[in-house]
Amino acid sequence: MFHYTVNSSKNLEETIKSVSESLKEEAFGVQWEFNINEKLAAKGFELDGQYRVLEVCNPKEAHRVLSANPLVSYFLPCKIVVYEEKDRQVKVGMPKPTALINLVEDEGLKNIAADIEKRLITSIEKSV
Repeated sequence: MFHYTVNSSKNLEETIKSVSESLKEEAFGVQWEFNINEKLAAKGFELDGQYRVLEVCNPKEAHRVLSANPLVSYFLPCKIVVYEEKDRQVKVGMPKPTALINLVEDEGLKNIAADIEKRLITSIEKSV
């Protein structure tokens, strides 16, 4: 699986707030929150559920992977998506850094990606 996704027991806004707080414990910060619904509505398209993309970054880790291989910049910042399905179930997920790093074909970065993935999953699990 290229992603990690779990159900949240909270509503969308509570989940976003909780994820943002949990990320701080792992030295990640939310750089930007992209509201897909607002962007599409401005273009005349409506969605049934709510979708938010949190662009998250740990500056130390970003520096470390970019210094090793500039192609990793294609995957940065990391994304965590919080969305609400038609049945109102809120989900939180992300593309797995280990799956993405395999595309770069740089063995030296696999351990770093695994560590980042573990820390992001920990943040998500604490928040749902």
